[in-house]
Amino acid sequence: MAYHQHHGGEADSYYQQGQGDIAMQNRSGGYQQNHQYQQGPPPQGYQQQPYLSPSLLPPPQQFVQSPPQYGKQPNYGSGDKQDYTQTFKIDKPKLNDLWASILFLATFAGFVAVSGITLYGYSTTKGQQGGGIYGSSTLALNTNTIVLFAFVLVTALLLSLAYFWIIRAFTKQAIWITGILQIVFGIGTAIIYFARHYYSAAIVFIIFSIFYIICFISWIPRIPFSVLMLQVVIDVAKNYGHVFIVSLIGGITATAFGAWFAATLVGVYAKYNPGSPACSEGGGGCSQGKVIGLLVFITFAAYWISEVIKNVIHVTISGVYGSWYFCAQKPGGFPHNATRGAFKRAMTYSFGSISLGSLIVAIIQFLRQACSIARQNEAAQGNIVGTIFFCILGCLISLLEWAVQFINEYAFSYIALYGKAYFPAAKATWHMMKDRGIDALVNECLINPVLTMGAVFVAYVCSFLAYLYITFTKPEYNQNGGYTPVVMAFAFLIGLQICNIFLVPIKSGVATFFVAMAFDPEVLIKDYPDLWNRMIGVYPHVQTMVHA
Repeated sequence: MAYHQHHGGEADSYYQQGQGDIAMQNRSGGYQQNHQYQQGPPPQGYQQQPYLSPSLLPPPQQFVQSPPQYGKQPNYGSGDKQDYTQTFKIDKPKLNDLWASILFLATFAGFVAVSGITLYGYSTTKGQQGGGIYGSSTLALNTNTIVLFAFVLVTALLLSLAYFWIIRAFTKQAIWITGILQIVFGIGTAIIYFARHYYSAAIVFIIFSIFYIICFISWIPRIPFSVLMLQVVIDVAKNYGHVFIVSLIGGITATAFGAWFAATLVGVYAKYNPGSPACSEGGGGCSQGKVIGLLVFITFAAYWISEVIKNVIHVTISGVYGSWYFCAQKPGGFPHNATRGAFKRAMTYSFGSISLGSLIVAIIQFLRQACSIARQNEAAQGNIVGTIFFCILGCLISLLEWAVQFINEYAFSYIALYGKAYFPAAKATWHMMKDRGIDALVNECLINPVLTMGAVFVAYVCSFLAYLYITFTKPEYNQNGGYTPVVMAFAFLIGLQICNIFLVPIKSGVATFFVAMAFDPEVLIKDYPDLWNRMIGVYPHVQTMVHA
């Protein structure tokens, strides 16, 4: 059965473009089908055959990757259906990268301990920490900040839900809406900062807005292909597995952890800031060094925990999309309990690999956060040179983060299906995608940068909300403005992480599709000919980029 989905809306104009060219290509032999392709999951030991005549094949590659092993054939006659672990069987299951999972659990336990001590100290002196939005405390972050972060959490949750709904309901429109909102909000924020004589921050926002304008204009020719990929991911999510439920549970989990982190952040200041009434409540004396050290630890731990949550969802959803790609059109059909089986693998055999990949990203994100706080401090002091320096440094760190995130997305999709350790999975995936030409196809797809832009928009709104709140409530602890950059930076962090986790299922679907296509493009050509033809229609180079 071919991939037949009725899309409607403006996206249809993209799907129908080039259909006449497709017919001409098919009649002229540009697209040849090999009718000897074996239907059903390949048995153990199956060797994938070349897809073109020898004269059209690319030069031999040094890297050789075996095709997926789907386990034994199901018993179609009895009506039994394989589950996920049987379909994507691991020959020698083991707990990969175990040391990383142990280190993560130790870090999580440390976060719990710090949170318990600081929140206890805060709760015992809550009456002296301020009584609400306009409560008084000249020492450090207090109940006023708790209320602020509650507003930030609600804003991040609602905006993330709204943005996910826009992505689900629209295709081309969502891409345009994301770009326009990001640019308009950036320029509008810069104008407000200029009006309030916050010139350094205003210049930074103007620079980023100009950068986004240039990027978005250059993206316009690539929108049709991205629209198609987005619609495919949403169609699969609507019909297979529990993608939207996993996204909702993940978003709620991220919001709950964000609330926990915000309370712990305030608790650190309330418990250990010199002169705090909670200094005598146990857990050691107070000092500025302890505050800084604990902030460093809980911020790093928050990044790592958030990344692990996000990547557990990613691996779970990748199992769903991999099951669709390889099995939905086979006689055995979509595997039984695919979502549950993929989640179980993510939390057992692959948890160490998830922890390791998340650790690398968390370190880079922590450095980016430190750079952001330094930039905002320089901006608050009116130091334009320092602001620009940290802005450039932040951009370089962001590029490094992008490169690692790029590798992680595709490596984790491979891990979901084949249960390998982190570094072997990253290496195997990268080489296979290069050999198949899928890396160029990935670069043509705008979904990841567009969704990242959407998450940054939510983070900007949260950060701006924090700025407005702390400006108009005028808490006594911030009379000199010293806490404004810190509060804005953490509001940005909370908004960014929550929205990113909500959007994981969409990113996972795209990443898994490209990984599966890299390992066995013939499945796409044979089992989903309508989708293949649509891809050719919006991006004809796909026939030469994929060596199939």
